[in-house]
Amino acid sequence: MRPILDVAAELGLSPAELMVYGDHMAKLRLEALPGTGPPPGKIVLVSAINPTRSGEGKTTVSIGLAQGLRRSGHRVALALREPSLGPIFGVKGGGTGGGRCRIEPSTRVNMHFTGDLHAVGAAHNLLAAMVDNAVHFRSELDLEHRQVFWRRVLDMNDRSLRHAVIGLGGRQNGVPREAGFDITAASEVMAILCLYDNLTDLKSRLARILVGFDRASRPVTAEGLRATGPMAALLHDAILPNLVQSNEGVPAFVHGGPFGNIAHGCNSVVATRAAASRADYVVTEAGFGFDLGAEKFFDLKCRAARLWPRAVVLVVTTRALRTHGGGDPKGNGTTAQIERGLTHLDHHVRSVRAFGFEPVIAVNCFEGDTESDLRAIEDGCDERGYEVARITAYRDGGAGAEALAEVVVAAAGRPAPTVRYLYSLEDTAETKIDAVARSIYGAEAVEFSRTARRDLDRACELGYEGMPICIAKTHLSLTGDPKLVGSPGEFVLPVESVRIAAGAGYLLALTGDIVTMPGLPRAPAAFRIDLSTEGDVEGV
Repeated sequence: MRPILDVAAELGLSPAELMVYGDHMAKLRLEALPGTGPPPGKIVLVSAINPTRSGEGKTTVSIGLAQGLRRSGHRVALALREPSLGPIFGVKGGGTGGGRCRIEPSTRVNMHFTGDLHAVGAAHNLLAAMVDNAVHFRSELDLEHRQVFWRRVLDMNDRSLRHAVIGLGGRQNGVPREAGFDITAASEVMAILCLYDNLTDLKSRLARILVGFDRASRPVTAEGLRATGPMAALLHDAILPNLVQSNEGVPAFVHGGPFGNIAHGCNSVVATRAAASRADYVVTEAGFGFDLGAEKFFDLKCRAARLWPRAVVLVVTTRALRTHGGGDPKGNGTTAQIERGLTHLDHHVRSVRAFGFEPVIAVNCFEGDTESDLRAIEDGCDERGYEVARITAYRDGGAGAEALAEVVVAAAGRPAPTVRYLYSLEDTAETKIDAVARSIYGAEAVEFSRTARRDLDRACELGYEGMPICIAKTHLSLTGDPKLVGSPGEFVLPVESVRIAAGAGYLLALTGDIVTMPGLPRAPAAFRIDLSTEGDVEGV
């Protein structure tokens, strides 16, 4: 690894502008953050078709593409999310890429890093403690304990904490009520960290957090609880972007990690802007498939940050296309299934075009892929007029991404597309949800439950209807049902409830069975993680 000061110097950052964490990690100091004007660098968004449960290597492709761009002589930086401990010890086993496309120091980034997620959890739970303290002492806010919906968070997968009863043990231990835990990545504080512009905006967003209602059904906020200042103080260092590098030395801003379904699934605005202010190309990604992360990248992040990318990459794999063509979810099957799965790719291409872009299709090659399968994807893309390139960066590093980098540079060199959102903020909340469901998911209609209708009525009464929409649904399907893979055609999207994320600045529409606190699988990745006798972490 290169010394972090050398990595920073490549972007024109001086030692005085950094808060250094050892030899290979640093944070940008507050005074080093750029203003809120349009940065000169070209942002390249990496997204994907709907993935399988194993994922299709979107982070690996992002890192590989950045390394390929650097090998081609371009000044480039990465802007990625921070890993959460929950998935690391659960299914994924790590969130820093793989093979010869990794963020380094990989183990430290995966585990604790610079403490950002712990700070977010502390700020979130401080607010939770102040909520219950106000209930206990019957403060002047007159907070109704049965109308408190601010839960606690923990950066670990633990299904037993999804629902809990707190305040047991008598009057000295609080007021008994139903509560529960979400994973830290699902915290609204995390979403705020990734959307704030400056300190004034940060504190304003924290102040607006809605925690519940009083006995007269009036909203109670973090500002009312006098929690804004101490929460901001706990986020003192966490709000600063982290600078590390890829294993080929590409500068990487790794900051923030909101869920891709319950939140917007993108790294922080300040990190993306910092990268784009100092590099010619910035490679960033959005969580899950284009229908979840990328739609929110445009309609939430870009709208809030006044940023707009210059190119969009869609990652496909033989395994995912075969699954969406009716094959085995593990990717076993025939080339004919891959060809049928290309209709699923067609759907996502139309979604990309809804925002004014022609996507670049990146075929992420896995060990075991056959030439006939890969040719089937390329031939299908050629017949449709899609720009396509293979990427073998997992095996070959940046050298395996140079072909993709060439196509991406050409795409980013076209005239900048006009900023185009799916809906206007003046639309009703129902119209906004309907626009996303029909344009991006392909739904025939949206069905609102009685609870969702009641939630929307309350949001409208309280003046929150002018916010954008964040839809939480399964990442495995275009629909709300994870079993309906492929291109399901006409379907109805059920909206079960709507939450007000006033601090983050959006209404959260939940579809289907959305879990905000994951559980560990039967054989979690934690089984293979250990500390060696030499003091090194193994198995991440």
